[in-house]
Amino acid sequence: MNQETKKRLINQINIYRSVLILLVICMFAAFLSKSFLSVSNLFNVFKQVTVAGIIGCGMTFVILTGGIDLSVGSILGFAGVVASGVLASTGNTLLAVFTAVAIGITCGIVNGFFISQCGIPPFIATLGMMTLLRGCVLVYTKGSPIPVKIDSYKFIGKGTVLGIPVPVIILIALFLLAHYILTQTSFGRSIYAFGGNREAARLSGISVKKTEWMAYIINGFLSGIAAVVLTARLGSAQSTSGQGIEMDAIAAVILGGTSLSGGTGFVLPTVVGAMIMGIIDNILTLMNVNPHATNIVKGAVVLIAVLVDKKVKDLSAKAE
Repeated sequence: MNQETKKRLINQINIYRSVLILLVICMFAAFLSKSFLSVSNLFNVFKQVTVAGIIGCGMTFVILTGGIDLSVGSILGFAGVVASGVLASTGNTLLAVFTAVAIGITCGIVNGFFISQCGIPPFIATLGMMTLLRGCVLVYTKGSPIPVKIDSYKFIGKGTVLGIPVPVIILIALFLLAHYILTQTSFGRSIYAFGGNREAARLSGISVKKTEWMAYIINGFLSGIAAVVLTARLGSAQSTSGQGIEMDAIAAVILGGTSLSGGTGFVLPTVVGAMIMGIIDNILTLMNVNPHATNIVKGAVVLIAVLVDKKVKDLSAKAE
């Protein structure tokens, strides 16, 4: 097998590996539980993965730049509780949605500023934002949930259109839009160029600071959307909302074939990665496994996904 054929084969495996993993996990889940393939359970899985999928969509932009965002769960939590508070006091669904999205965008702007303009490493900047916002959530809610009582708002998380859950429609629409941006626009090409080689991107005339900043703004915007979907589906905003979801999102992106080193990957397979994480959650629930053990499995999946990503990258380098 010549080098060109080997490189093409590795690239194909990288593109479709998430689908192969999903098929294997689905067969394994169906073997472990007969309830897994029931229509009601599958719809439940689809609805459960929408929030992690939306977060993963935004995280794909960030990871393609070679960055990371640990604050998405806290952005989701803070945007959700403030939006629910606005909804409880005004009864205005549009205002509540706008509030959540505005908070998400603002947090993305702040993250992007510290990372792209001040040169602070993404891990440190977003870790600080995560801690800050989690404190804001607890101060705002005083540890108590904020109920959502407006039906028009609940429809976003619980409603259906032609039998399809609204959150699933939102997820599909956002992923198609993200795919278009990354594959058909100059900004998308800038994201890939930046993640592949920052200095080369700068020398080619790309505004590297603006590109990196925009990636975090998009991530914040999608975190705000995810906050609306989650609070509408649960019917309340919890002080613990969003905790740990950044790990699900990062795992979904890696499982989808996007490299942690940046510059390589696709957004559409990220939803497959989110499905994998959702099915793992679901099958453990169906088997009555201790909920705390779920984190053990998820942690192992993240480690394996990172290892696979490294091996694929090493094989690609050897093929070249």
